[in-house]
Amino acid sequence: MLVLFNFTYLKMHQPKIVLMSVILKIVDGLVVRGPSAPLSAPLGSSVVLPCYVDEALPVEDLEVEWRRADSETLIHLYQDGESRAEVQQQDYHDRAHFFTEEIQHGNFSLRLDNLTAQDEGEYRCRVHSQQDSGETVAEIKNIERLLVSGPEKLVSAYVDGDVTLNCSVDSHITPEHIEEVSWRKTDKDGDITVLLYQKNKTVSEATHEEFRGRVEFFTAEIPKGNFSLRLKSVRTEDKGVYMCQVFAGVLSANATVQLERLGFSALHTMTVILCISASGSALLLCFLIYSPDKETLIGLQMFLLFFPNILMCLAFLLWGLTEGSLNESVCCCALYFLRPLLLHWAAPPMSIFTGNISRHQCRLG
Repeated sequence: MLVLFNFTYLKMHQPKIVLMSVILKIVDGLVVRGPSAPLSAPLGSSVVLPCYVDEALPVEDLEVEWRRADSETLIHLYQDGESRAEVQQQDYHDRAHFFTEEIQHGNFSLRLDNLTAQDEGEYRCRVHSQQDSGETVAEIKNIERLLVSGPEKLVSAYVDGDVTLNCSVDSHITPEHIEEVSWRKTDKDGDITVLLYQKNKTVSEATHEEFRGRVEFFTAEIPKGNFSLRLKSVRTEDKGVYMCQVFAGVLSANATVQLERLGFSALHTMTVILCISASGSALLLCFLIYSPDKETLIGLQMFLLFFPNILMCLAFLLWGLTEGSLNESVCCCALYFLRPLLLHWAAPPMSIFTGNISRHQCRLG
């Protein structure tokens, strides 16, 4: 409030007025301004803590310090015309910076880089200039975190069945602000892209040929932050470690899922039974050697000639259909198909062998 005095009154009471002005100035001090509301920023990014005065202050005898309000930890100090980095708390080295060129204009704001969860809290900016001083408080609140969670234990599945690999984004960041979600299978031989979500849509072209047509997101669940993966027609080679990695601006996080303990399907069980039956038929050689009946002998020879090879041919055919390795299966089936022909070609020497066995049995008789 400005009050006008006449010259006579001013002359008579000048010493008192000057003294009162000095007292008011000391009481009021510097008016240091800060943010009007708590600040928030993503984890790992930078944030500016405002601190300024309305009028520029002389750099001489100017001292500005930033401290944590809860622990009085010194974050940054400007003194004698320069920043005193040597007195900073170790945790803030290379993370807390002044806008040096703005100090002469009364701006003492602080930039804090690489935000961590521990940076949440109140910060006090104190300004000392000659006989005046003032302070303001800035608060960092609700640092944006990106938390990605997966299953807590190993995931098991059955071959030829379907399995769900869980991946949930626990954050206030909406799916519209999530730039990319990638599912990758990591092995000792490298990693391959299983499924990619980018710019609010699934990029099927990025899927590796081993998984093409067998993987998908739960589209209706994506708005809820659910980026779980459905893997269909599971194969034995699908076993391994899968990584769900999420990117949102400067934020990124990931979760891993391990697919283990793959059970056998009905086709696998049938393949094993066929292999065991084909191998077990070789026990009939005992009957072939000691059988006195010639007709039985010929029947057993024909049985051993065709039966095991037919069974193994079917076994490899089923294995190829189950595992998708048709090229290898066709080659193996062809070998077992040709094997009876090779055995038939070797029949003359076998007749000499069986004849010797018969004569040996006669001598024993």
